[in-house]
Amino acid sequence: MAHPFRLPPGKEVKLRKISAEAGENLDKDKLKQEAEELKEKLEKLQEKLYAGREKAILFLFQGMDTSGKDGVIRKAFAGVNPQGFRVHSFKAPTAEEAAHDFLWRAHQLIPARGYMAAFNRSYYEDVLITRVHGQVSDAEAKRRLKHIRHFEELLADSGVVLVKIFLHISKEFQLEKLKDRIVNPDKNWKFDPNDLVERKSWEAYQRCYEEVFENSGTPDAPWHLVPADNRKYRDWAVLRIAVETLEGMKLNFPAPHPELQKFLPEIEQEQKTPQKISTTSETL
Repeated sequence: MAHPFRLPPGKEVKLRKISAEAGENLDKDKLKQEAEELKEKLEKLQEKLYAGREKAILFLFQGMDTSGKDGVIRKAFAGVNPQGFRVHSFKAPTAEEAAHDFLWRAHQLIPARGYMAAFNRSYYEDVLITRVHGQVSDAEAKRRLKHIRHFEELLADSGVVLVKIFLHISKEFQLEKLKDRIVNPDKNWKFDPNDLVERKSWEAYQRCYEEVFENSGTPDAPWHLVPADNRKYRDWAVLRIAVETLEGMKLNFPAPHPELQKFLPEIEQEQKTPQKISTTSETL
């Protein structure tokens, strides 16, 4: 049975034919309940991942401006243990990063075994924004996509499970969000005039994303498309993808350590010994 959010590797994708709206007719209370249940499962699965230290998982989020990358990471992963979870945002490369190959900065941020990580944008920006603005040619973009496929093969061979998620929003939804950032004083800090500049290249971005999906989706690292106009549905969908992926990793706690039994007598003896309670009061 095909996964409702997974894009078939190598297949042509036309974003304009895929609705960004979903969940409007769903029972909101049921959706909320299922999201809470998924959060509980995610917490338990992360504990197994962290304890086992055999595999790692990387959630990679892409999407147009205002698609909710920050929000979904904050909400869907709110309950995980921060000791085993890292979030990295990809901005314009620094001078040092630009002096290396385009995958150099990403490779340093790949989670170690036992850890979860989320990329807010990623190395895919180097075949998206760079291509839209003519910083790289189509031929160079294709070469980079080939390098990306090899890089992701290396990750899979190294025990890193990659979950690539595209948050799909409509152009109308984006416009409303940009307006809200201007009208609502509490959201003024989110507004970036450059978002309006990038919006003018909406169609170019859509075409580039379509080629990315077609040329970088593989059985080991498929793309997932999540309709994101409805924020609650978006969060539920990402949680479902995360939980189903972790369940598919067949995680287990480490094997028991029989030698630890030797410490039981000492603990049990202390439990049997009455504890003295000090009644001495101290003054400062």
